[in-house]
Amino acid sequence: MLPERRHQLILRALREDGPSTIVALAERLGVSAATVRRDLVRLDEEGLLTRVYGGASPVSDRDEPFTDVATVRVEEKDAVAARAAALVKDGETVLLDIGTTAHRLARRLHGRNLTVVTSNMAVYEELADDAGIELVLLGGMLRREYRSLVGFLTEDNLRQVHADHLFLGTSGVRPDGRVMDTTVVEVPVKRAMIAASDRVVLLADSAKFPGTGVATVCGPDALNTVVTDAPVDERTAAALGEAGVAIVRATAAALVD
Repeated sequence: MLPERRHQLILRALREDGPSTIVALAERLGVSAATVRRDLVRLDEEGLLTRVYGGASPVSDRDEPFTDVATVRVEEKDAVAARAAALVKDGETVLLDIGTTAHRLARRLHGRNLTVVTSNMAVYEELADDAGIELVLLGGMLRREYRSLVGFLTEDNLRQVHADHLFLGTSGVRPDGRVMDTTVVEVPVKRAMIAASDRVVLLADSAKFPGTGVATVCGPDALNTVVTDAPVDERTAAALGEAGVAIVRATAAALVD
């Protein structure tokens, strides 16, 4: 069994059954306790579970439902979305992450000649009737309250596509430039999106700096551009600059069509 598949099964077992021992996980997966122990170390380092004596426990999923987040910092998200839309050229393939800012970006893509790939159900519903856009909806397990598709099917689909731009969401950006997320089950999908894209643009309003999150999505070296509505704090800006990441400022003027 491939390590990636084992990791998925371990995380699923912890989500479904709660804390578990190494022995129980080894029996469930049909592998050695030593293999499970190495897997737990790796997943703990990535923030996807918490190691405890003799086993592991799940990380709590502290994200808020899509409808709640959609009403927060609307003006700032709109400015970020408008500025990000200006980075897209007709004829390109665009990959849109889950989240409310990506949905607001989708609203700015109407009438464009584009291919849009997404696991964001709100983006799908926004663009479904736009005849000028080739819309690709990734498969997977539906998380209804969060309007997203996740799981190994989503990740497998992403291995079959290639995008010019990924517009990535985040729960927060650490001062060292690491992109974080609180939605643990969506982190593997975000990583697969990064791998499928030529350029990665992080959509992050000023509330995300400096940010928090239980799981690391990627380091600053995986990013090309950060679009935000306000100056980034000095330490984070330095970390992004060292990694060669361009910081693009969105202003209220970007909201003018």
